[in-house]
Amino acid sequence: MSSPPDFHITETPTLHFVATGDEQRLSQDLQARLEESLGQAEEPPEVTAAVEATRAADDRLQQMKRAERTLHQYARESNSEMAAVADQTLGAIIESAAEGQPEFTKLSDLMTIEARIRYTGRALERLVEHLIPLAQIAHLRKDSHELLTRARAIEKIAQERAERVLGQLQEAVNQEMVLPVDMSKGVAGALLAHAGGLKKLAVQQAENADRIEKAYTARRRANEQV
Repeated sequence: MSSPPDFHITETPTLHFVATGDEQRLSQDLQARLEESLGQAEEPPEVTAAVEATRAADDRLQQMKRAERTLHQYARESNSEMAAVADQTLGAIIESAAEGQPEFTKLSDLMTIEARIRYTGRALERLVEHLIPLAQIAHLRKDSHELLTRARAIEKIAQERAERVLGQLQEAVNQEMVLPVDMSKGVAGALLAHAGGLKKLAVQQAENADRIEKAYTARRRANEQV
C-alpha cells in the first residue's frame, strides 16, 4: 500500500490507502479481480442448472418460431399448388364433359391439397395463439430465475471477499478502535453493483412474462366465451 509522503498526524488525521498510486494499474487490477470473481460465480451447481434451464427454454422457443416460419412458407407453396391443380381439375371436367361424360378423378388431388392447407392453418393457429406465447413465458421466467441465481452467487462471493478484508483489518480496529471502510470502491462493491444490475434485469424479465401471460389468459377467456 502507498501512504502520503511526509505524513504528520497533526496535519492529516484521515488517511486514504490504495493498493497503488497508479490509477490505470489500479483500475486494471480491479477489473481483473472482478472478472475472476464473476467467473467463479458461474461455477455453483445452482447457477449451472439455471443456465441449462434457460437454454432449454430458449431452444424450445426457437423451435416453435422455426415451425411457424416453415408452416407459413408451406402454406404459401400449397396455395400456389392448389390454384394450379384447381385450374387443371376444372379443365379436365370441362374437357370430359365435352366428350359426353364429365370426370372428377382429379378432385381427390384437390381435396388432398385443401386438407393440407386447412391443417396447416390450424397448426399455425395453435402455434401463434398457444405454443409460442407459452414458450415465451417459460423462457422469460427461466431467464429471470437464472439472473437472480447468478446475482445471489455474486453477492455470496462479495460477502466472502468483504469478510476476508475485514478480518485482515481486525487488528488495526483493535488498536485504534475506529476504522471506517468503504467497500463500494473495491472488488466487493463492484460485485454488488453487478449483482444489482442482474436483479433489475430479472425483475424486467419477470414483468415481461407477466404481461404476456396476462394477455394470453385474457385471449383464451375471450375465445371460450365465443
